[in-house]
Amino acid sequence: MSDIRFWLGFNLVPYIGPMRMRALLAYFGDLEGAWRADAAHLRAAGLPQNAIQELQYRRLTLDLDAELRKVEERGLQLLTWESETYPSLLRNIDQPPPLIYVDGQVTPDDDWAVAIVGTRDASPYGLRVAQRFAAGLAASGVTVVSGLALGIDGAAHRAALEAGGRTPGGLGCGLDAVYPARHRGLAAEIRRHGALISDYPLGTQPEPSNFPPRNRIISGLSLGTLVVEAGERSGALITVHLCPGEGGGALSLARRICPFYTTPG
Repeated sequence: MSDIRFWLGFNLVPYIGPMRMRALLAYFGDLEGAWRADAAHLRAAGLPQNAIQELQYRRLTLDLDAELRKVEERGLQLLTWESETYPSLLRNIDQPPPLIYVDGQVTPDDDWAVAIVGTRDASPYGLRVAQRFAAGLAASGVTVVSGLALGIDGAAHRAALEAGGRTPGGLGCGLDAVYPARHRGLAAEIRRHGALISDYPLGTQPEPSNFPPRNRIISGLSLGTLVVEAGERSGALITVHLCPGEGGGALSLARRICPFYTTPG
């Protein structure tokens, strides 16, 4: 298994995503060799010039031991493609993140999971629907995944917790920058009964551009996705289109577990 420091280091280098990480591993055999390689070998492995320049700069400026200590001091786990406990559903998406930061615990029970997502500006009806689905799923032993956002996400997390279930949250920022701030208490509950998960390095702020990419983690942790109220261009619909079956399997499962559900109108 490769030294975790080098996985952490490459996660801090721009322009190196899952495809290029696979190319580096195929060429060098491990990430330590890739981290220490010269420009000619990095080009031969398939890295473009901008990625090579960023890597050369980060090698000079990063203290990987110090970066790892920051993670350990916060009590976080780092899971990579090589980790036995890397979530199996997430591992099988098209481009799984090479490294994820985990605050809490991911368990085998979380392989039986449904995501519930939707608008931040939810109606009272939408909140009730999210709560009832989440509670019914959680009471039946299904993990409820969401994104910690205001509105539907928060309602789903809270209802799952109140039903005694597990409820991981996928974040669009570093795990030291929980967003939104008013959900810090909820985040603390999720840590105890699930996990906060992100592939963004510590210190990453919740910029709007971070949230569409994080949706692949929410969908990737789930067998299907239920959307409760969402605009046509919303992040919730990005999430459902990333999910296997585009959510149909999740709705079928939820209807079996939550027989009270009826489509409005």
